[in-house]
Amino acid sequence: MPHDVSLIAILAIGFGLAMVFGYFAHRLRMPPLVGYLVAGIVIGPATPGFVADLSLAAQLAEIGVMLLMFGVGLHFSLADLMAVKRIAVPGAIVQISVAALLGMAVSMSWGWSWVEGLVFGLCLSTASTVVLLRALESKGLLKSINGQIAVGWLIVEDLAMVLVLVMMPALATLLTANAAGDSDHATSDLLLTLGITLAKVAAFVVFMLVIGKRLLPRMLWWVSRTGSRELFTLTVIAVALGVAFGSAKLFDVSFALGAFFAGMMMRESEFSHRAADESLPLRDAFAVLFFVSVGMLFEPSVIWEEPLHLLAVVAIIVFGKTLAAIALVLLFRYPLNTALTVGASLAQIGEFAFIVAGLGVYLKLLPVEGQSLVLAAALISIALNSLMFAAIEPVQRWVRSHSSLARRLERSNDPLAQLPMTTDEELLTGQVVLVGYGRVGRRIARSLRERGIPFVVADQNREHIDDLRRDDIPAVTGDASTPDVLIQAHVHRAAMLVIALPDTLHVRTMVDIARQLNPKIAVVVRANNGTEARLLEEEGLGEVFVAETALAQSMSGHIAQRFGK
Repeated sequence: MPHDVSLIAILAIGFGLAMVFGYFAHRLRMPPLVGYLVAGIVIGPATPGFVADLSLAAQLAEIGVMLLMFGVGLHFSLADLMAVKRIAVPGAIVQISVAALLGMAVSMSWGWSWVEGLVFGLCLSTASTVVLLRALESKGLLKSINGQIAVGWLIVEDLAMVLVLVMMPALATLLTANAAGDSDHATSDLLLTLGITLAKVAAFVVFMLVIGKRLLPRMLWWVSRTGSRELFTLTVIAVALGVAFGSAKLFDVSFALGAFFAGMMMRESEFSHRAADESLPLRDAFAVLFFVSVGMLFEPSVIWEEPLHLLAVVAIIVFGKTLAAIALVLLFRYPLNTALTVGASLAQIGEFAFIVAGLGVYLKLLPVEGQSLVLAAALISIALNSLMFAAIEPVQRWVRSHSSLARRLERSNDPLAQLPMTTDEELLTGQVVLVGYGRVGRRIARSLRERGIPFVVADQNREHIDDLRRDDIPAVTGDASTPDVLIQAHVHRAAMLVIALPDTLHVRTMVDIARQLNPKIAVVVRANNGTEARLLEEEGLGEVFVAETALAQSMSGHIAQRFGK
């Protein structure tokens, strides 16, 4: 039977080419995302051969955006953001401003308007969630303080871009009024448009917080009681797309914002992890289609027609953003390694850049050339990102050996890297040295305090140390796998070392240093699973507790028993 197979062709050829190019990208040690974008270029109108239906591709891309933003909301953790808020919030805002200003300056030198330059600069200001998380995970840094700062920074960038997406239509309305010669009323029209837009967004947020926060988790609970896996997965996808579509129709907010809030509200459910796991294959599939459809919009001629423009854009992303991030992290007195890791993490652009660029072209706030430059720069910056991470250690060694300033920055003149002189000496004899003040470490500290057991906290998060010192709790900041930190925590006079970190990468080093300084010290270690626990026990690193529901209580009980409390 003759029938239209445009959709089938996009799915079959798009997925097939994405698989092939994604595989080769992976073999070249680049994120598969690069391959997906190349697949889109191949089936786009700018290259010979099969050309996919652009209108269908645009709708599939919109679904991809919804599911991408739903995934971001599903994994959004306010607690993670608050843990690093003092560096992530100002850092992200300043970096977005730097990137936007650099983008404006460069594009205006090409003859673009300031509005086009602003939108273009905003496209360059935010990193890819997919690339960042996978890069940190592959390096084993996702649960480290460096990873927490980078992820918190990215969360702030994402929230800022959500606000940008809300404001762009209002900006387009203002420009339309000016172009029509109605400049006298342009400002009042803008204020009215912004007021209406923000009122609708506020109404949507209130609706989701009041109704959605109660209804969506309960809906998951009802469906989970049926025991049907496919019905559970269907419910998750239906909620993501339904809330996104309904929010656009009823509140005039973007699909992206609606899907993001749907994910945030579903996170409140006890089944949120299951929802994330079971919807992941479909979210990944449509994310691939999103990147393929973005690749279809790319005009390859921009590479040879505007090579200097492209070089300038890549320089802003890879060097401008990176140097700004490094300077800001060092300004907050974090170590050079943390600054370089955060800088490398953010030296690329991805999903939000494509979304903002696409909306900018649609609203006539960005020329088509700008979208092609953004896509080309994204391809290059993502491909270079693995090299940026590989360069962290060599750059760190070179800077330390050639820069006296860098060496001074890492010396122990940091007031948070040593205990205050006023610390009571009685609290520094026979105490517990608690390494890690995350979710588990915080509960252990609370239990020790309630039982009157003295302890000193060592943690790399400066915000945690600031908070502890305000409560008159002895605490030092730094990496406990270096002798200086454990010496400052007076481990040589401690009765017990408790390692409550979420990763076990440097546990052996910490224990070896502690035992060299204090051979009789007792050691308690947290493990994430049975395999880790078995390996730690075989190495004789101390009492090991596996990360279960009552992990903190178990560790606290063991410590109290040893102290006779």
